[in-house]
Order: sequence, then structure tokens, then C-alpha cells
Amino acid sequence: MPESHSTDARTLQESYTEMSEILMPNDTNNLGRALGGSILHWMDICGAIAARRFSHRQVVTASMDHVDFLAPIELGDVVTVEGYVYDTGKTSMDVKIDVRAERPSKDEHNETASSFFTFIALDANESPDPVPELRCPTTAQERLRDAALTERRERRRALASTVEQ
Repeated sequence: MPESHSTDARTLQESYTEMSEILMPNDTNNLGRALGGSILHWMDICGAIAARRFSHRQVVTASMDHVDFLAPIELGDVVTVEGYVYDTGKTSMDVKIDVRAERPSKDEHNETASSFFTFIALDANESPDPVPELRCPTTAQERLRDAALTERRERRRALASTVEQ
């Protein structure tokens, strides 16, 4: 029996996901810093959770923009990955993902990585399925959406200009 699905609007907050990990030895390189692949894995999981919360469907990763690694993450740091749906298409959801590292012993917090992922919602037959419209009923949600849209647009412009050179 097919699952029922409503394409009613949902809020950015309904997709908001935050997960934390302690950077352990299995996820570090020979310098004691995070492996990029481990961080990408956590980003993909966080994004998929945000997209599933928003769409109430199974999802698959369709694309990931380039990732900016801004600062190293050291062995033992608390890594927080935050994601939320900031834009939608007919069957797709764009998710902003940010990664922070916290070193509690020194009371340090660093922005360490960010990217934009696109996920596709799937129906019971694993075919693309419509997603709800995005609503931002609060000023805070509007600011998050607008900041993500602006940042992605600027990143794409910068990338296009380097390709043209």
C-alpha cells in the first residue's frame, strides 16, 4: 500500500538537525586531526536527517557543493554538525551544513567546515517524490534561509569566476 504523502508547507525549524561527536583516533590522520572523509560522512548524515525530517520521506544525496575546510579539528575535540533545509524544488531539498569544533578544556570554539547538499525525496518505489514547500514563519528562520541563499549564490559566482580565468 502506498504511503500517504502531503505536500503541505513545512518550516525550516522542522528540518533543523544538530549532532555531536568526539573526534576519536579512528577518524584522525597521522597528525591527530580529523580525516576529511569522516567530516564529509557526518555532514552527509546530518543533511539526510534534516531532509528526512522535512520531507517525511526516504532521501538520497543528489549533490554536494565544494566543501570549505576552514580550520583543523584536533583529536578529542567535540565536533558539532548543524543542518537545515533552506530551499526546495519539486522533489529536491537544499540543505546548509556547518561544522564547528569545540575544545572544552580551553573554552575554544571554531567554525571548521561548511557546504551545501541537495537531497531528493523518494516514494515507496524509490522514485522522486514531491516535497513540501518551505515556510519561514519567524524572522530568525527567514535570516537563516536568506543567509544560506546568499552564501550559496556568492560561492557559485566565485567558483564560476575561477573557472572562467
